[in-house]
Amino acid sequence: MASPARGAALSRLFRLSRQVWVRAAAFTAIAVIVALAAGVIGTIIPFELVIDLGQNSVDSILQILATAMLTATTFSITAMVTAYSSATTTATPRSTQLLITDPTSQNALSTFVGAFVFSLVGIIALSTGYYTEQGRTILFVGTLAVVAFIVVTLLRWIAHLARFGRMADVIDRVEEAATASLVAYAQTPTLRAQRLVDMPVTAVPVWAESVGYVAHIDIAALDRAAREGDIRILVATPPGSIADRTRPLAYLSRHGGSRQDELQDAARRAFRLASHRDYEQDPRLGVIALTEIGSRALSPATNDPGTAIEVIAALQRVFTRSLEIEADDRVEFAHVSVAPPRLADLVADAFRPIARDGAALLEVQIRLQKCLAALAAAAPEHRRLFADTAADAVRRARSQMDAGDRRTLRRTAAAVWQAPPRP
Repeated sequence: MASPARGAALSRLFRLSRQVWVRAAAFTAIAVIVALAAGVIGTIIPFELVIDLGQNSVDSILQILATAMLTATTFSITAMVTAYSSATTTATPRSTQLLITDPTSQNALSTFVGAFVFSLVGIIALSTGYYTEQGRTILFVGTLAVVAFIVVTLLRWIAHLARFGRMADVIDRVEEAATASLVAYAQTPTLRAQRLVDMPVTAVPVWAESVGYVAHIDIAALDRAAREGDIRILVATPPGSIADRTRPLAYLSRHGGSRQDELQDAARRAFRLASHRDYEQDPRLGVIALTEIGSRALSPATNDPGTAIEVIAALQRVFTRSLEIEADDRVEFAHVSVAPPRLADLVADAFRPIARDGAALLEVQIRLQKCLAALAAAAPEHRRLFADTAADAVRRARSQMDAGDRRTLRRTAAAVWQAPPRP
C-alpha cells in the first residue's frame, strides 16, 4: 500500500488500477493490436517467412480458441462470484473488496477475455482477406504464443482456486491490508501535517454537502488552499469517520474574509466521501474486519472458536508489526493539522468484540490473555493499555464461565502477565 498522504490524482489512479474492467480492457486492447499487427508486419518485413499450413488451419484453431475462451471466461466469473459470496457469508462483507482486487483472478479473467477477442478479430480478419501468406504465418505463430500464455494462466488459476475465498485466505488478505494500513500510519501518523492539539474557538466549520464516510483526504490540496488563504485548516473528520450535520469535515482557523466561500470549497474538494469505508487511508477498517471474522466465528450459529483464535493471532502480528515502527515526525504540510488515530481506539476495535463474544470460551480467553501480554512486552510504553484491556476481558468472562474455568483463566492470566519479557 502506498503512502496514505498521496494526492487525489494518485489515489484515483491507484483505485482505477485495481478495477477488474480496467485490466480486462487493457488485455483486450493488446489482443486487438496483436491480431491486426500480424497483417501489417507480414507486408513490411524484408525477408520471406512462410510456413506451409494446412487448409484453413489457422481459422480452425482460432474458432476452437474462441469457443474455449468463452467457456473459460464464464467459469472464471462464476468461481469469482462464488468466492465473494462465500467470504461475505462465512467471514465478513468487509473482505469482499479485497477479493475483488485480487490480481491473480483479475489476470486470469482478463487473459481469457483478451484471448477470446484475439480469436474473434483473427477470424474476422481472415474472412476478409486481410492477411497475406506471411501475415497468416505470423498470425499462426502469434496464436501459438497466445495458447502457451493461456495454458500457463489456466494452471495458475486452477492452483489459485484451491484456496481463493477460503477462510484462511480471507484472514490472510485482511491481515495484510490491516498491517499495511497500520504500518503506514505508524510511519506518518499525521499524514505529514501538523499534529492537532486543540481547536480554536474562532474556527469556522466546513460542512460536507452530503453524508458519507471520509475515504481519502488530499493533504497537499488542503495545504495549498491554506497557504493561499493565509490560514490553517484543521481536519475534524479523519478517514474512516462519517461526515454529517453533527461533524464537519474540517475547520478554518479563522474567517477567510472575502475568500471564505472559495476556501471552504477548496477544503471540501480535498475530501473524498464514499458510501462505504475503504482500506486505503482508514487504519481502523482492517482491524475491524479481522475482529468481525472472529466475532462471527464465535456466534452460536457458527461455533468455531478455532477461527477466533486464528484471528487473535493475526491481530497480534498486525499490532506487533506496527508497534515496531518509529514515527517520522517530519512536517511537509505546515498549514494543515490532523489528529492521529489513538492506539486505545484501535485496541478497543480489535479485542473488545472478541472478549465480549468469546466470554464463555476458556480457550479463546486464554489466547486473548497471551496475545495482550505479548503486545505489552513488545511495547512496554503501552503496557497499561494492554493490561486494562486484558482485565476487561477477564471481567467479562467472570460472569459467563463456571467456577473451574474461572480459576483456570485467573491462573493463566496471572502467569502470562508475571512472566518476564524476552529480551
